[in-house]
Amino acid sequence: MTQIILDGHNDVLFKLEAAKRKGKPLDFFKEQDELDIDAIKAKEGGFNGGLFAMFTSNETLSGKSEMPVGVKPIDNYDYKDSLDVVSGMIAEAYRLERQSKGSIVICRTAAELEDAALSHKMGIMLHIEGVEAIDRNFNSLETLYAAGLRSLGPVWSRDNLFGVGVQFEFPLTPDQGSGLSDLGIELIKLCNQMNILVDLSHLNEKGFWDVAKYSDNPLMATHSNMHALSNTARNLIDKQLDAIAETKGIVGLNYANGFLRADGDHDQDASLDLMLSHVEYSLNKLGEDGVALGSDYDGAPMPAAVKTTRQLPNLVNKFKEVGYGAELIDKIYYKNWISFMKRSGI
Repeated sequence: MTQIILDGHNDVLFKLEAAKRKGKPLDFFKEQDELDIDAIKAKEGGFNGGLFAMFTSNETLSGKSEMPVGVKPIDNYDYKDSLDVVSGMIAEAYRLERQSKGSIVICRTAAELEDAALSHKMGIMLHIEGVEAIDRNFNSLETLYAAGLRSLGPVWSRDNLFGVGVQFEFPLTPDQGSGLSDLGIELIKLCNQMNILVDLSHLNEKGFWDVAKYSDNPLMATHSNMHALSNTARNLIDKQLDAIAETKGIVGLNYANGFLRADGDHDQDASLDLMLSHVEYSLNKLGEDGVALGSDYDGAPMPAAVKTTRQLPNLVNKFKEVGYGAELIDKIYYKNWISFMKRSGI
């Protein structure tokens, strides 16, 4: 039987929307070399969806070409520019659902996502990575929620009106910059009221603690690894992991080479053993119910062993090789995401 797999983070909607804007649309239902996730590879690897991120590029916000990694605050951006792009990604998701003839489903609740996965369909739950599309009055948040948004990360690795993004630097801790702005705190309170998940990945440490203070829900980092094993600022330090554990929260394993490797090198391959070491560490800190997957497919350089969704069974086999039982594998691969969402009222 094919392993059911739910994932906390991918950027395939961004890639599909960007390709369409450039006049070179990609057919998701045919195998695409440019994509880590397409319908063919997903079916072969057992990928059943999860949180699908909607991200606005630096170029869209600034009018400049893509900026180097690291925090580059974008001043005076217009939320409408981001909202236009995000609307395109939402439309892309609904087109995929319509064109799939029932094999892809937009999900608004944990129960819907669970049903899609157990039916071996692909469930898409919409997530925003960096909320530049949200205006100061939060009108667009209401509209996005009505369209299916159920999860958001206040920042990507750049500053915005709501908070401070953590740098892509190595070695470095996530303790850099101030916490959430007043608007950012108001956003978290609205997420409480609307039952929208709040993602801690890409947020700096002070922002992390602000979310912990103002959020009513268990804490969530959709695609982050262990700072103790890879000292990049994008990874979580032990006291952050402890806080997540205290709330019965969850962390999704990020497959990106540079967030796994001890030297932080994104251009060198990371092994399955390295991935396993981060899983083992997180199991020790969070327990069996707090560890999940958050690949970052279509958003970062991937290890050769799990290069695309087609190769996902390789990680399952690694878990079996080291003695993980079927129940633990099921928890990491899909049950923990569903249980977490239900605990969070989704």
